[in-house]
Amino acid sequence: MAMLPDQSFDLAIVDPPYGASTKAVWKLEQGHNLPGFGGQWDIASHTWDEISGIESFQFTLLWLTELKRLVKPTGSIWIHSTYHNSGWVNVACQLLELEIINEVVWYKRNAFPNLSGRRLTASHETILWVHTGNGKREYYFNYEQVKAKTFPSDSLKKPGKQLRTVWDIPNNKKREELAFGKHPTQKPLRLSSRLLFISAQKNGRLLVPFVGSGTEIIAGLRSGMECTGFETEIEYFDLACRRIKEEMSQLQPMLLPGLFSSK
Repeated sequence: MAMLPDQSFDLAIVDPPYGASTKAVWKLEQGHNLPGFGGQWDIASHTWDEISGIESFQFTLLWLTELKRLVKPTGSIWIHSTYHNSGWVNVACQLLELEIINEVVWYKRNAFPNLSGRRLTASHETILWVHTGNGKREYYFNYEQVKAKTFPSDSLKKPGKQLRTVWDIPNNKKREELAFGKHPTQKPLRLSSRLLFISAQKNGRLLVPFVGSGTEIIAGLRSGMECTGFETEIEYFDLACRRIKEEMSQLQPMLLPGLFSSK
């Protein structure tokens, strides 16, 4: 990402590692680069989500600093999080003087039950809506259409009423979304599509720093956006490529030659 020019994107959707793994943690090693981002990120990856403690905060500051540089003042950044990392993300936004427009609670009515019997069932995640406009609030907001729209799966949204910050969106995916494999934190396409419906301008540019299974890229393509993404895990890179290629085969051919390069 360090090679990309300043203010070259209209929107970013970020689904970073949550630090939720119970296995080994990421360790700092001097001089080790995180592939795909450029610069001395100094993080050695053991598995995709094994990051915790101060390393998580440092990592959050690094990628969020890049997004502040890359996203236009008229654009938005949407950041997925859970209780494992939401505090880091919120503090990092404040330190970098990125204004939080809203904190959205994604309520998952079909959340997986807690099997240990030692805690409440985790049935929500949070999504921060952030902008880089230094208080000027120039970010694009598709207000009137969002207000008018009905989302069939969301019992909390009524037509003609403002969209609130609690969204009732089931976490089930359609068969086509899982046709090429699964990602541990894969989001339903309907959720990513809603983020784009709120903030995306047609023919704009979308940045996805953590591509994962490719859901956000697919939502961006369906919204008529030019998409750029990064993924360091080969397994998920291949999964995303298969999904995106299948999606593009159903759209008007307009691929750039290097879209699926692993370099």
